[in-house]
Amino acid sequence: MDTYEDLGMGNGHTGHGHTGNSHMGNGHTGNGHPWFGGHRLRPAASADTIRQMLRHELRDTGWPHQRLLPAAPMAIPRAAYAEVFRVSVALIELLRRTALETGPTTADRLTAYDMPATEDRLWVRDPFIEERYADSVVRPDLVIGPNGPQFLEFNVSGALGGVVETQSRLAVWRRLHADAEGRTPFRSPSPFAVRAEMFRSLSAELALAPRVAVVGSARVIGVQRRYFEMEADYYNSHGLSARFFEPEELHEAWDCAPHLRHPIGLRNFTIPDWLEVGLDTAPVQDALDNGCLLVGTQTSTFMHSKLTMGLLSEGRPWMTEGERRLVERYLPWTRILSERKTDREGRQVDLLPFVLANRELLVLKAGLGESGKQVVIGREVDQAGWESAVGAAVEAGTSVVQEFVRPQTCRVALIADGSDEPHDVDVAPVLGPLVFGGRPAGLFCRFFGDGSAGIVSVRGGTSSSDNVMVAI
Repeated sequence: MDTYEDLGMGNGHTGHGHTGNSHMGNGHTGNGHPWFGGHRLRPAASADTIRQMLRHELRDTGWPHQRLLPAAPMAIPRAAYAEVFRVSVALIELLRRTALETGPTTADRLTAYDMPATEDRLWVRDPFIEERYADSVVRPDLVIGPNGPQFLEFNVSGALGGVVETQSRLAVWRRLHADAEGRTPFRSPSPFAVRAEMFRSLSAELALAPRVAVVGSARVIGVQRRYFEMEADYYNSHGLSARFFEPEELHEAWDCAPHLRHPIGLRNFTIPDWLEVGLDTAPVQDALDNGCLLVGTQTSTFMHSKLTMGLLSEGRPWMTEGERRLVERYLPWTRILSERKTDREGRQVDLLPFVLANRELLVLKAGLGESGKQVVIGREVDQAGWESAVGAAVEAGTSVVQEFVRPQTCRVALIADGSDEPHDVDVAPVLGPLVFGGRPAGLFCRFFGDGSAGIVSVRGGTSSSDNVMVAI
């Protein structure tokens, strides 16, 4: 059985979880870091078959054309896979507690975070329900640094990228790699299956009918109607009643006969995306006011803000020693940027002078931002550019600085447009574990197919690719 390919132990590491300089594309064997393991799955069909299947599965969703596609799922050891989700769930709970303790009420938190006025809307009337379901849909972003996983940010929103993509990639890999009994040589949860289970639990907790509204809009840039309908179709074929609603249709979720209502649902949009294309959020507020609960709730924006990560990294008075150690191990040093003293490697430093003098060690990030648009990597700008960006961020008061993590590499087989055979590349992946209702729901992964590292946004760069990471 040649399902697995042995990559051997790559050069550039000691075998003890630490690695030296791992050069991409230098012809060495094995993965660039032992965390990724020493095996990978072989391609299970011809390059053309794989390419056609991957493209067909994501057709008509708005997903951009990718010149480089994966030849097989990315495989990591079961222990590494488990670590990602175990730590994700623990950090999400700490993040939630940190966000909520910034103020006893929503109004207090809006002030503490200096939230833009556009985000002060779409609140659920019951504050406990509003807070309870803020973290229903989360995707942290992490890279594998020299010492293992490092969580760079937390995307907390019902409108996460990677869900439909992971579902689609998995569907292809399961068809290609399954044996006659339907068994695959890898393990991964299905995002839609876990989300369906989340909605079943939600309807049971609230004693509501398991009828799900998927709320979004195909008028948002980069998304088509099938993107939302795929999820609704899945629910309808797996024991839930579901429907995709554009905003102007949403009154039909509550202004109807009781047995036809959709009392729970997915808030698969962001306020900025809707405002960008002139969509009104008032129908969503009407639905919330008339008993529809759409998750994740607006409180998710506080968790999504990188300011919360800065507070958590600095440590909260209520944290246990075990929680502090978890944060120190898995979060890179992150601080809310202002003129003050703070702890750095066990000593007190003046934060602003330290930041200005150490741009090569640091990354500057706005509290709220999407697709890496509000991120400045210190080593990629000159000193004048860094000082200008830092000055503007201090004035705004809603940014963090974070220690730069050098991402480690793993070896993948990719299929280029027009090619008959896969080729190998060492890539530096950004891992996106999907966590729905506290449950692991699949591991989305993005990378630059040319082997470069940096801010990876599939919608933002022509050379970026995506895949799903599975356990073997």
